[in-house]
Amino acid sequence: MQAPSVARDHVSVHIHPVEDELVSSIQEKMEGASSSIDICRVPERLHGQNRGHYFPELVSVGPYHRGESTLKDMENHKWRYLFTLLNRKPDIGLTLDKCVKSLRELENRARRSYEGDLGLCSNDFIEMMLVDGCFILELFIKCSNRRLRRRNDPLFCTPGKLYNLRCDLVLLENQIPLFILQRLFQIVPIPKQCTHSLFDLAFRFFKSFIPGEPEYLQEKLNEEAHHLLDLIHNCLTPANYTKKDEPARKVLNQCAVELQAAGIKFKRSVTRSVLDVEFSKGVLHVPALRINQRTETLFRNLIALEQGRCVDAQCVTSYAYLIHKLMSSEKDEKLFRKRHIVSNYLNNDTKVVKLFGDLCKDVSLEDFHYEELCVQMNDYINRKNRRTLQRDQKTDQQASKLRTLVVVAIIILIMVFIGTLFSALSFIFHHN
Repeated sequence: MQAPSVARDHVSVHIHPVEDELVSSIQEKMEGASSSIDICRVPERLHGQNRGHYFPELVSVGPYHRGESTLKDMENHKWRYLFTLLNRKPDIGLTLDKCVKSLRELENRARRSYEGDLGLCSNDFIEMMLVDGCFILELFIKCSNRRLRRRNDPLFCTPGKLYNLRCDLVLLENQIPLFILQRLFQIVPIPKQCTHSLFDLAFRFFKSFIPGEPEYLQEKLNEEAHHLLDLIHNCLTPANYTKKDEPARKVLNQCAVELQAAGIKFKRSVTRSVLDVEFSKGVLHVPALRINQRTETLFRNLIALEQGRCVDAQCVTSYAYLIHKLMSSEKDEKLFRKRHIVSNYLNNDTKVVKLFGDLCKDVSLEDFHYEELCVQMNDYINRKNRRTLQRDQKTDQQASKLRTLVVVAIIILIMVFIGTLFSALSFIFHHN
C-alpha cells in the first residue's frame, strides 16, 4: 500500500514545478502582449528651444531624470514624505515589507511601461517606485487637508513651490505607472481625515490646471489611465471623440477674420471641456481659454503624449491645430479677445497666436478631431454663398424685367407722342 503513495508523492513533486513554470510563462506572455510603452520620451523634434517645458524643475519622478544634480534637493523631501506616510501606523516595518513585496510582483509590468533600457537593477527600481509613489500620495493627502501639513513644510510655505511641483508632475517624462500608485494606496495607512479616493485626490491636486467644468471633468476620471498626465488627458478628451481609421481630408483653410467676413459668428461658450468646440446655425462656439504660464507646459506635454503614440487619441493636437488655424494673425487674436474667448494672463508680451503656432511646429496630425466641424462650416458658407447668388440672380432678373418694362413704356409713350403729333399736324393742315 505504500508504493502507490510514494508514486503519487513522486509524481506530484515533479508536476507542480512544471505547472508553476508554465503558469508563469503564460502570465508573462499575456502581460507582454497586453502591455505597451505608456511613459515614453518626448520626441526629439518637439524639443527645439522649449526643453524647459519638458524637464522637471524641482522633483524627479520615475527613471528618466533620476539622479540629475539640479533635482537632488528634493530627494530628502521625498524620503521624509515616505516616512510620514508609513509612520501613521506603529508597524512601519510590516507595511514597508508589504509595499516592497507588492512592487516586486509588479516590477516587470512597470518596467515595460517605460521606453528603452533604464539601467537600474531590481532593488533600485523598486526603491524608486516606492519612494516616488509614496511621495506623490503623501503630497496629494497633504494638499487635500491643511491639518495634515507641518507648519514649516517648505513645499507649502515657500511661494511658488507647490505650483512648480504641479508643473513637474504633469511632465510626460516625469511619470510612474498609475497601477503602482493604486497598489501603494491600497497598502499604506491613509489618515482618517482623508476620505477621498486616489482619483479624487489626484483631481483635487490638478484641478486648477485642467481647463473646463470641474464637475464634468471629475466624472471622467477612470482606471483606464496609465499615469497622471494620461488621467488629465482622459478628462479633456471630448465625449464624442472617435478615432478615424484614415487621415484627415478636410482641414481649416480660413482664419477667424475671414470666416467672420464669410458670415460665421463667434461666441464664447461655457462648456464642459476646453476641447468642446462646436458649430451650430452659423455660430462657432469656442470655450473660454485662460492663457497663463502653466498652459503651454500642460499643452506641450499632452501633445507629446499623443505624438509619442502613448495614446490613440489626437484630440489635444487637433485642438491646438484648430486654434492655430483660427488665430493665424494678431487680428484674429484681437477678435477672440473681443469675444472674450481668449484671456492672456502672461506677464510678458507673448502673443497667443505665437504660442499656438509654436505648439504646432514639427507636429504630425494624423487624426483631426474637428474635421466634421470644418466640413459643417464650409457647407454653411457654401449654402450662404448659394443663397446670396440666387438672391442676386433673382434681383438681376427682376431688374432686367423692370428695365424691359421701362423701355417698352418709353417706346409706347414715344409712339403715342408721335401719333398725337401727327394727328395735331394733320388737323392743322386740313383747317388751313
